[in-house]
Amino acid sequence: MTNNQIIPAIALGQLSPMDWARFGLQQVAYLRPMLMDGVLAVSIHAADGTRIGAAPNIAAAAAAVVEHEMAPVLVH
Repeated sequence: MTNNQIIPAIALGQLSPMDWARFGLQQVAYLRPMLMDGVLAVSIHAADGTRIGAAPNIAAAAAAVVEHEMAPVLVH
């Protein structure tokens, strides 16, 4: 990231929910614990909330995300 791409903190506070959803859409995937058929699993979501996958555990989910050149972020 070059200096002219750095967004001032005040500008970040003015982003709409839709802007936040697009922020990092191709760089970040969110991991969220979930129940799948009564078993604890991990759901993988794009920054806009779209479910893009699932895995049996955090390690497998994070590995899948990294394999697709994205950064995993755990939410709960």
